[in-house]
Amino acid sequence: MSRLIEELKKLPGVGTKSAQRYAFHILRATDEDAAALADAVRGLKASLRLCSICNNVTDVDPCAYCASPSRNRRLVCVVEEPTNIGAVERTQMYQGVYHVLHGTLSPLHGVGPDQLRARTLIGRVERGEVDEVILATSPTLEGEATASWLASALRSFSVKITRIATGVPAGSDIEYADEVTMARAIEGRRELK
Repeated sequence: MSRLIEELKKLPGVGTKSAQRYAFHILRATDEDAAALADAVRGLKASLRLCSICNNVTDVDPCAYCASPSRNRRLVCVVEEPTNIGAVERTQMYQGVYHVLHGTLSPLHGVGPDQLRARTLIGRVERGEVDEVILATSPTLEGEATASWLASALRSFSVKITRIATGVPAGSDIEYADEVTMARAIEGRRELK
């Protein structure tokens, strides 16, 4: 039981109490349900891998985005995690490809440039395969540091580097926006036509 609790605590957002609840739930589950959970985890690890081009999680290599003939391979949107791709895709406005870093710079947690999956992106840019890199990291301290570092790493190549706009969320009242959010909204303003 302790081993299972320790393994469950490694999941993001799962503390000791949650891990204990999950462990006891698994213990009370039928043998078939417990086996199905174990098989699902084993199957996931056996069938999924990272795309050799963009690092997205996939069951085929290259992934569906990189292999799609309708995608603009010269336009690359850089995101922190594979789950961020869904947010961009939901806009139905982006038709380029992606590059997943699998994290952000975080010196306090021992994450430096070498721990991010940026080498293949830098290689693509260096070979002249990319016209524009869109930095779509989160507007957090770590996300901003990562975007700044990556822009710096790419600046010596002939590639357009852009950053997603940030600011006041749709449907909210600017009265409640903090100074940083409001400053970004002002900086990211665009001309109305």
